[in-house]
Amino acid sequence: MFEVGAGARFRAFHSMPSQPPPENERHAHDYRVEVVAEREGLDERGMVCDLGVVTASLADAVDRAHDRDLADVCAVEVVTVEALAAWIHGQLAEPLRIDGAEFLAVRVWESEDAFGGMRARL
Repeated sequence: MFEVGAGARFRAFHSMPSQPPPENERHAHDYRVEVVAEREGLDERGMVCDLGVVTASLADAVDRAHDRDLADVCAVEVVTVEALAAWIHGQLAEPLRIDGAEFLAVRVWESEDAFGGMRARL
């Protein structure tokens, strides 16, 4: 399996109402996102997909989430790192699939040592 990827950082807000303070109050995280597009074999260009498509698609998703409440961005009440990874996956899936990627993995780090993520076929 071949892979190509990119990363980005952004600050955004969320709350987790069912959790004790301070998690149940609106608070910020400085998120780090890593995305990895995969393909069984390289295409005629010698690529999984164009790295420019990966970085531009990720930048667009991060711009939509930056400094915003993630419940509004992701359109769900409770945004966990897993839910945020799923939203980012959804934002990148179509442009990366069109450009040739077969799988996409997304990891969202909410701290230096804690993350959530997902990987799915495109």
